[in-house]
Amino acid sequence: MVDAPAAASGTHNLIDGGEVTRMGYGAMRITGPGIWGPPSDHDAAIAVLRRAVDLGVDFIDTADSYGPNVSEDLIREALHPYDDLTIATKGGLLRTGPDRWVPCGKPDYLRQCVEMSLRRLDVDTIDLYQLHRVDRDYPLAEQVGVLSDLRDEGKIDAIGLSQVDIDTLEEARGITSISSVQNLYNLADRSSHDVLERCEGQGIAFIPWFPIAGSELAAGTGELARIADEVDASTAAVSLAWLLATSPVMVPIPGTSSLDHLAENVAAADLHLTDAHMTVLDTLA
Repeated sequence: MVDAPAAASGTHNLIDGGEVTRMGYGAMRITGPGIWGPPSDHDAAIAVLRRAVDLGVDFIDTADSYGPNVSEDLIREALHPYDDLTIATKGGLLRTGPDRWVPCGKPDYLRQCVEMSLRRLDVDTIDLYQLHRVDRDYPLAEQVGVLSDLRDEGKIDAIGLSQVDIDTLEEARGITSISSVQNLYNLADRSSHDVLERCEGQGIAFIPWFPIAGSELAAGTGELARIADEVDASTAAVSLAWLLATSPVMVPIPGTSSLDHLAENVAAADLHLTDAHMTVLDTLA
């Protein structure tokens, strides 16, 4: 185990030849309720995106299903032409309403997703394109294969996966190179720890979604709250600092529509947790 400051500082080689700082921004919650429709305050969403960059964030993660399409459109409006930024997006989930998501891994559909994301983001190449969910109705080789074809065509720089187990990850790696895995992982849910360990062993970026733990852990009770008081930080910031210290391939992407919460999240990269703190946090789940 390493101290949080050493783990949090520095970068990770997320894409061949390109590094990102290890505290990114997840652009899911700049949309409407249920991740559906536009935000209630358009200008505030733009301000959050721009402030994230001002604070040193250089990795923005989104998906075509956020809105749908709304998040990508806002990112283009706020940040294009993305100077010194890495923009990651995802495809492979259909939306049928607020908080309703349906996998669709039909290869022709995934190709269409990439083409439309290129247009909305106004780029010739997507830095990191992630298969949002594996669709069990289609062979993985077809889903990952079409993304590999699109990379060969110059429309994708790097390929990632989301919410996969080790077997699926290794099957995909047998088809093409995989640069990242985005799985649910936080203080309260470490069910993907085996995948994290495999990613660390292979130098694959691990992007935890929902990185700030839910339930009583994030509510500010118990040992987490005690440690937060000791280091004069929010429980959310401690949760993020713990993630950064857990593995050098960890690239959290906390999302928020609040400028205050954004600043707290980014500051977590400089939060000092001792080995004693880490020992306690490691036992919370």
